[in-house]
Amino acid sequence: MKFLGRMDRRHAIRMMAGSGLALSGIGCHALRRGGQGASINPIPSENQKEGTTDWMLVKTGVDPATRYRCPRIEGYCSQTRYRAGETLRVHVSARPASEFTLDLYRMGYYGGKGGRQVANWGPFQANEQPDPPVGKKRRRDCQWDPSFEFRIPDDWLSGVYLGKLTSLKDGYQSYVVFILRDDREADFMFQCSDHTWQAYNRWPDQFALYDNGQTEWFWGGVVEVCFNRPYGKYCQIFDAPLSTGSGEFLLWEFPIAYWMESQGYDVTYVSNQDTHADPLGLNRCKGFLSVGHDEYWSLPMFRHVEHAIQNGMHAAFLSGNAVCGRVLLSPDQQGMPDRVMERIGVFGPPDGTREFQAMSSLLHERPYANELMGAHSTGPVTGGADWICRKPDHWLFEGTGMRVGDGIPGLVGWEWHGDPAPIPGLEILASGPTQSAPGQLNGGEFTATMYHAPKGNLVFNASTIWWGDGLSEPPGYVRPSVYTSPQGPDVRLQTITRNLFERMKG
Repeated sequence: MKFLGRMDRRHAIRMMAGSGLALSGIGCHALRRGGQGASINPIPSENQKEGTTDWMLVKTGVDPATRYRCPRIEGYCSQTRYRAGETLRVHVSARPASEFTLDLYRMGYYGGKGGRQVANWGPFQANEQPDPPVGKKRRRDCQWDPSFEFRIPDDWLSGVYLGKLTSLKDGYQSYVVFILRDDREADFMFQCSDHTWQAYNRWPDQFALYDNGQTEWFWGGVVEVCFNRPYGKYCQIFDAPLSTGSGEFLLWEFPIAYWMESQGYDVTYVSNQDTHADPLGLNRCKGFLSVGHDEYWSLPMFRHVEHAIQNGMHAAFLSGNAVCGRVLLSPDQQGMPDRVMERIGVFGPPDGTREFQAMSSLLHERPYANELMGAHSTGPVTGGADWICRKPDHWLFEGTGMRVGDGIPGLVGWEWHGDPAPIPGLEILASGPTQSAPGQLNGGEFTATMYHAPKGNLVFNASTIWWGDGLSEPPGYVRPSVYTSPQGPDVRLQTITRNLFERMKG
């Protein structure tokens, strides 16, 4: 099916509405906990369906002049997250112009395959769409025409969805990514760190939140990034071709989601922007999960999670460098809210970190992140360590056989949390010195903490970006190695996480 122009689009949309490989309707028929009984968990049934590894990109390519983008075929979605029933719009550009196909996958366990195809469309025509001009504060806001539109069926299940774009002219591929959220009650709310994905997105070349036109690693303000653009390839500590178009989801977050779905946990997925804009939505979960590299939060996000914890929600920060940069969200050129992001402050005290000179130009005032999480980014910020047990008699370590001083090798990295807050009853469950290279200490000390909020609910801080590495290694996963090297799935860490989740479930 081809799009030949705007007049053909409405007819095409009607035809496509029934063309997807629809998921079952289990997710939309869940009973509500507050009324008719316990919510039905759709995750075990969903993951019994046929999976595939075809979601992985086969032919990737990055323009050497840009270092990060694949102009042969690239695109972005009109929103970071959708609900079932809303219209998915995908904006695609191809250089040279080419027909393309779009295959859509929900990411999960699926018998170890990691994804399930839910739809395939095309071929459609993609033409070269213009690079946006450099706007105020270095904003790049694409105004590409939509190449594809589709009403998301009512029975599609919450999750992270990858769309694989394939150019039929030369076979090059890249992703688009979006989060499908729902409104059902669930045990766990998995928050994707898409603010951080966008902060580090250098598309088309050097236009991340970290580039002010003079340096590649700027940590001040007066720079904006916009969600109206493709995700370039990941730009930091290693080469990850599957990140082209997918943000950072596959790097740090997918191993946690993959493991949780393999275990049948009742999980629903949201965006950072859901936490920002929908505080009441937090009431529908028992446990809130911040995962991976969850660096950039708005002040409303902080207050919403803080309020939910005070009201009895459990929270687990299976993340490092989390709740560090404070951002301001604003509308894009067309008035769509929360599509532009600017760094305006730090959720930490002045001189709390030692590596980023420009950070001193930003606002440092309460609330501090350790007042929410128990510990926060401090000291040299970066580094690695073994995750070393300090309280083996704590229920978190039950069944692990760990003793004081036993460590999970290389699990802490590449950014971590320390400087525990003076919260009554806060416990340091794991801690140790961090290093810049094997045997070279850098003066930092990570602390994994837990405290109980006034209603007895717990707040756990894992103090590492790499927690997922100790849980699983899905297809396509690339193990990081910088400062230290994690060693992959560890039965002790899986047991620790299971102990934690069982307490959070109540």
